[in-house]
Amino acid sequence: MLGGNARASTADQALLSLLRTNARASTAELARQLGVSRTTVQSRIERLEQRGIITGYGVRLAPDYEQGLVRAHVLLTVTPKLADRVVRSLQALLPVRTLHSVSGNFDMIVIVDAPSIRDLDTLLDEIGAMEGVERTSSSIILSTRIDR
Repeated sequence: MLGGNARASTADQALLSLLRTNARASTAELARQLGVSRTTVQSRIERLEQRGIITGYGVRLAPDYEQGLVRAHVLLTVTPKLADRVVRSLQALLPVRTLHSVSGNFDMIVIVDAPSIRDLDTLLDEIGAMEGVERTSSSIILSTRIDR
């Protein structure tokens, strides 16, 4: 759990940036890029994990693989009293990559991946039919220009 000061130092931010690029980089490689010792890198990583700033490590998929997927943003308006139910229902769908609560005309933005347009269409129908979902609007992502 994050303590009172959840901000990372400039040195920690540099480390986090490198880890976002390659979470499997060795401590020796990270130390070389940062100009510090391996022990310093390891202790910073451990401290960031203990503070809850680093909560896990993930997988970045190859661009060739991702190009075969159809990715979309799905904007949702939900019934406020059923928002938790909508979140649980979306969490159960494997094609859902991320879910954001947002301000504005919609309540949530869901990022989904599907192997085909047909599968995306079926997924969008499933999301739209969920109890608590009042309205949806979707946009297919044509390309990703920046991914950090």
